[in-house]
Amino acid sequence: MTGAKAVSADDPRAPVGSAPGGRSLAVIYNPRAGAGRAARRLAAVLAELRRLSLAHTVHPTGSLRHAAELASAAAAAGEVAVAFGGDGLIGAVAHALRATDGVLGVLPGGRGNDIARALGLPLDPVAACAVLADGAIAELDLGTVGERTFVGIASCGLDSEANRIANRTRLVRGRLVYAYAALRALARWREATFVVSADGGPRQRVTGYTVAVANCSCYGGGMRIAPSARPDDGLLDVVIVGHTPRLRFLALLPTVFRGAHVRLGFVSVLRARSVRVEASRPLALYADGDPIAELPATLSVAPAAVRVIVPGGALR
Repeated sequence: MTGAKAVSADDPRAPVGSAPGGRSLAVIYNPRAGAGRAARRLAAVLAELRRLSLAHTVHPTGSLRHAAELASAAAAAGEVAVAFGGDGLIGAVAHALRATDGVLGVLPGGRGNDIARALGLPLDPVAACAVLADGAIAELDLGTVGERTFVGIASCGLDSEANRIANRTRLVRGRLVYAYAALRALARWREATFVVSADGGPRQRVTGYTVAVANCSCYGGGMRIAPSARPDDGLLDVVIVGHTPRLRFLALLPTVFRGAHVRLGFVSVLRARSVRVEASRPLALYADGDPIAELPATLSVAPAAVRVIVPGGALR
């Protein structure tokens, strides 16, 4: 399915802070994202792009690998690669554009849409079209784990189990799936011991629930696990949730939506360019909603790795 035929684009190497101008868009969308939300909103999004006189082509995709290929092709053609779907799709497109002249655009169409929040975008994809027309280009950091990258937050521990449950759940829709998954994961969680080393410093050993390595501030549909994290500061925020009784943890879980949990005694926050995370038992590391590595793992930041269109040219 295609929209308006592409027209000539301005130079894709436009400087940071410049407006998108007359660039053409390659809209890469996942029909299954957000339990079909992207597919249901596609017609309205295309109508808005036409109203805004934004030339565009449309490319459905069923896999992250295919999405990355589409993004690379868009960059080579001088088009803005617009990811219309969930955080996993945005992460795949960003990975493909890393260290290229390509530009990333984002239209939120998933369940959590946490990357859109970090970029300051409207969470309605039709409203977010205006940013593609009027926004400016900023530089976005990426987190790295080996050859893999992530835009938002890589986490392990209780989060590993919660992510696994959320990805398999079909009965609960929208952002509520993350709260549902967290409660189910907590019911059978056995505390693990984590060993964390930031920037090659001393090894910190903590027994508890979660280690989250954050390039952005939130995950799970607005849970502000790392409220001070910024995707353009060249650093990762490392949030370690240590031991507390399970019932107290449950009672305090809502504080994560305000970011108030970081003031609690069993939560610690580090900032680093690189962090090594180990665990006392095998645990998967999830990022942008998908498994990305197994522990032990070393995570680093790639500063200013991707150019992205955001409101006003400033990231949050």
